[in-house]
Amino acid sequence: MTTIAGIHIPDSQLAREVTDVVRDTETDLLFHHSRRVFLFGALTGKNKQRVFDPELLYIGAMFHDMGLMPGYSSPDKRFEVDGANAAADFLRRHGIAENTIDLVWTSIALHTTPGIPEFMKPEVALLTAGVEMDVLGLGFPHVADSDRASIVEAHPRGTQFKQDIIEAFYQGIKRKPDTTFGNVKADVMALKEPHFHRGNFCSIIMASAWPH
Repeated sequence: MTTIAGIHIPDSQLAREVTDVVRDTETDLLFHHSRRVFLFGALTGKNKQRVFDPELLYIGAMFHDMGLMPGYSSPDKRFEVDGANAAADFLRRHGIAENTIDLVWTSIALHTTPGIPEFMKPEVALLTAGVEMDVLGLGFPHVADSDRASIVEAHPRGTQFKQDIIEAFYQGIKRKPDTTFGNVKADVMALKEPHFHRGNFCSIIMASAWPH
């Protein structure tokens, strides 16, 4: 079993198959990012003494960006939902219980929705915590320098991860910009396409069919 920064990488048959599917599907950038998300999420859970299922956290972390890949991207759903559906389909094919599938689905679907996952089940909260640490640097001071170094040595960020991850987000959503309404990926569209017009909640209210 591989251990990084004191965190064991799940090594069951199911976990190994997840690793293989994601390794064969995602870019190196997203694969290493997903592994770091698991490690930072698990490390957060360990430091906060949260009780969680490492394998479910691992599955959620590994599938959380699969919706950015062409083979898993729907024409009209948020990429988070596409990734959650991919994970659910995979787990269903392996005979996993529906309540477990629902937990993994929720963790992936909500991973870009700040302010909510932290109050949900640990696997949901910790997946978002891992994403926020690796992408946004939230919680950076609470992770030991040695742990960060071990994780990045095992799964490198490269020389320009910040720019590259934004580009990966853009490539995964640019064909369906309407799915960014009300979520953080609208910021990606605005950065990459200066003429992008984001949906406005208040404008929709005022333009609705209601007379007043």
